[in-house]
Amino acid sequence: MKMTIQKGAKGLALLALVVAVGACGLPRSGPNKKEIFAGSVLKEGDAFIVSVNSRVTRATSVTPALGFGSDFRKAGVVGSDTISPGDTLALTVFENVKDDPLLGNTGQRVSALDNVQVDGAGYIFVPYAGRIKAAGQSPEGLRRAITRKLDTQTPDPQVTVQRVAGDGSTVSVSGMVTGQGVYPIERPTRSLTAMLARAGGVAIEPAVAIVRVTRGGKTGRIWLEDLYANPSLDIALRAGDRIVVERDKRAFVALGATGTQNRIPFDTQTLSAIEAIAQVGGLNTSLADPTGVFVFRNEPAEIANAVLGRSDLQGDQRMVYVLDLTQPTGMFEARDFLVRDGDTVYVTEAPFVQWQKTISAVTGTVTAADSISSAARSSN
Repeated sequence: MKMTIQKGAKGLALLALVVAVGACGLPRSGPNKKEIFAGSVLKEGDAFIVSVNSRVTRATSVTPALGFGSDFRKAGVVGSDTISPGDTLALTVFENVKDDPLLGNTGQRVSALDNVQVDGAGYIFVPYAGRIKAAGQSPEGLRRAITRKLDTQTPDPQVTVQRVAGDGSTVSVSGMVTGQGVYPIERPTRSLTAMLARAGGVAIEPAVAIVRVTRGGKTGRIWLEDLYANPSLDIALRAGDRIVVERDKRAFVALGATGTQNRIPFDTQTLSAIEAIAQVGGLNTSLADPTGVFVFRNEPAEIANAVLGRSDLQGDQRMVYVLDLTQPTGMFEARDFLVRDGDTVYVTEAPFVQWQKTISAVTGTVTAADSISSAARSSN
């Protein structure tokens, strides 16, 4: 009888210790489902908690719309031979006189004028022909202009004009490309894709590459994959364009009972919840509660209204989207629901995990107490 009472007393003491340890709060990766739901607007919290279904998925499926404006798209291809200020020209003049040529020495019928640069106002200087407007003309048009000027001074001059790649019609290519530099717009490189190829192509994964083009005070951006997949999105270049290839900067944060907890960059244009979970090593099989996968997000008012079936919300709204992977369509919903830049993907711990931690803490405490008691008895 005495033994039974002692065992009962120990059981009650152990239960009291379990309750006390549980009340003290054991280490964990974050809030549990009950605590998250307690923050709902329905319970006087400040977040809307929404279970994900196909309607919610459609309302929240927003991806960055990248592309060039009409100013870029409507610009025609620059004539490959159009002369611009800063270009370098090579002129050759053939004269039909041998004894006393206009430009060359006696006996020299061919005169070469190399590295003739078009000045900032668009003019060049040719001896005996004077200052001639070159910018905006083709080499053929400039050839005729020079011929007319020289024809009055030397009989039937034959002139050739060649546009050499110079500082005029050039673009700069920088960022994540193999060969950064300043490149001339020539016949093979008059479009954006051709110029990127001329620079050696991109030095990062095409799936995360964004191409930015700045022209004057306007800037356009486009996904590299879209540019390659749809030739109609390619644009003609203009002198002075600045082309930069950059990595997609979007990222989400993974917390809780996942394979890793970190800030994770996007590796594709679109990223579903199931892909995001896979990127961090999936759910931690020892800790995770597959019914408690949450996505925390500040949602624009127009999307929040569409999700909640309202029209009165204004400004960004705190939204918590709930995914239950144990539901018959749970995996499909997670596959279709898109994660966006700045999202926090959080997986709660299974309820039994906290209980296991409590038991472990209690048994560890009891074992330590028994050791101390045994040591005390031994010392006596």
